Amino acid sequence: MNAGRDVRVEWRSYPLIPATPPDGIPYRDFYVARLGSPQAVAVRQAQVIQAAREAGLTLALDRIETFPNTVLAHRLVRFVRKQDGAAVAATLIDKLFTRYFIGGGNIGDGHVLGEVLAECGIQVPAEENTPVRHDMDWLPPLNGPEDPAPRSGVGVPHFIFNGTHSVSGSRPPAALLEAMQRALARAKQIATRAAA
Repeated sequence: MNAGRDVRVEWRSYPLIPATPPDGIPYRDFYVARLGSPQAVAVRQAQVIQAAREAGLTLALDRIETFPNTVLAHRLVRFVRKQDGAAVAATLIDKLFTRYFIGGGNIGDGHVLGEVLAECGIQVPAEENTPVRHDMDWLPPLNGPEDPAPRSGVGVPHFIFNGTHSVSGSRPPAALLEAMQRALARAKQIATRAAA
């Protein structure tokens, strides 16, 4: 990529399956039902693990026991973003990903979310006495005006570069780099036309 480019990352999220029971469901059962067979699950997980490996990450999907309801995690990220800013929220998101994809933790559980808050050194309103209050009822609800509307057919993760080029699903870093380069080329074309 070109040196000197100013890069800003903005995390936007919404729960993909908000009707998941609050305590979550067995991870393997969920994916077998979703993909049709244990063999299909193994193939899909191998694709995800390989894409992560190409990005320098080692996932431990075999440690995950619970497919969580992530509504509380989304609400927590939203709260932290408003209270502490995007950089602190990004740190929290990184810790949540690590806890789930590497540690196998249930990020739908208030106890786990309280531990992640403590790891990040994030302060919550004193009157809520959290992370002692693991129900997290004090968090604002989702579906506010800042929430993007869910779009059907969009894979996760979903990246949008400069508002013009997108990539969905578990893709190798080279695919992301290519989309970034196309977005930069498109921006350069637009700037050149505007200057002419």
